[in-house]
Amino acid sequence: MNAVNQQHENAQAVTSMSMIQALRSAMDVMLERDDNVVVFGQDVGYFGGVFRCTEGLQKKYGTSRVFDAPISESGIIGAAVGMGAYGLRPVVEIQFADYVYPATDQLVSEAARIRYRSVNDFTVPMVVRMPCGGGIYGGQTHSQSPEAMFTQVCGLRTVMPSNPYDAKGLLIACIENDDPVIFLEPKRLYNGPFDGHHDRPVTPWSKHPASQVPEGYYSVPLDKAVIARPGSELTVLTYGTTVYVAQTAAEETGIDAEIIDLRSLWPLDLDTIVESVKKTGRCVIVHEATRTCGYGAELMSLVQENCFNHLEAPIARVTGWDTPYPHAQEWDYFPGPARVGAAFKRAMEV
Repeated sequence: MNAVNQQHENAQAVTSMSMIQALRSAMDVMLERDDNVVVFGQDVGYFGGVFRCTEGLQKKYGTSRVFDAPISESGIIGAAVGMGAYGLRPVVEIQFADYVYPATDQLVSEAARIRYRSVNDFTVPMVVRMPCGGGIYGGQTHSQSPEAMFTQVCGLRTVMPSNPYDAKGLLIACIENDDPVIFLEPKRLYNGPFDGHHDRPVTPWSKHPASQVPEGYYSVPLDKAVIARPGSELTVLTYGTTVYVAQTAAEETGIDAEIIDLRSLWPLDLDTIVESVKKTGRCVIVHEATRTCGYGAELMSLVQENCFNHLEAPIARVTGWDTPYPHAQEWDYFPGPARVGAAFKRAMEV
């Protein structure tokens, strides 16, 4: 964040927001600042979205700025590509990340390639918002985490916030960016942080410091990770919901873990990762997506390539299993604090 932006942010009124409210505030701010911003998708207009992230925006900005789309993910993304190339800044919602697959050709072959194919004559400044992840008993078709599909696509940015402050600042930065951005929203975090203990009462965001969000404009850098918990014994690389699971595991095991919330999956803040791993000598990677070819595999390779001589133990991964996301066995699939804590202990025993 530059000095001018920081000064502007410091002068603003701050209020407690859930992640839903923060995302809505980001779109509200950008719709007001830039007439080229439009918001559309399934049920996002009159209904305000299945999770109410766009509630009230159509009434405020009209049906030409915030509107509903047919049930056609390929059509939604295809229309957004054309709008972006024409000069608009579309913010589209795919109702669940699980539904994005019919639109991958438009994302991969069109949105991600136009800048390169046109030798920078055209860009596609569009944001694709998608609720992702489990923890809500959504089963196999409402719980997937497809981030690894997009991080390998040249020309796409991939972002996943873990709290309301970052959600608003990152979404504003994504809308202002000239590249197409996949903006993944961990839906288990919409209303509060989740420590991985599903049998405990939900903690609302109002009790968490990251719920304090400036009411107006500010942005968060798209290529910068943040240290969610400083530590000295091992480094944890994670993002989204599992940031809080890792924090719980550190508390329950008593291991002084340095937890890095990646925020931007691509481009990746490799410098922060390398600095931490060289300091601690140990690394555990945690994410909710499936294990094989998950994003953690890329993180492992980067740590191995850049920190090999500093590692005191093998790099560990704690992930979802290589199965569809089960409904009845959701908490056996989800990488909870017990599994994460066990990985911490194994890393420390070497």
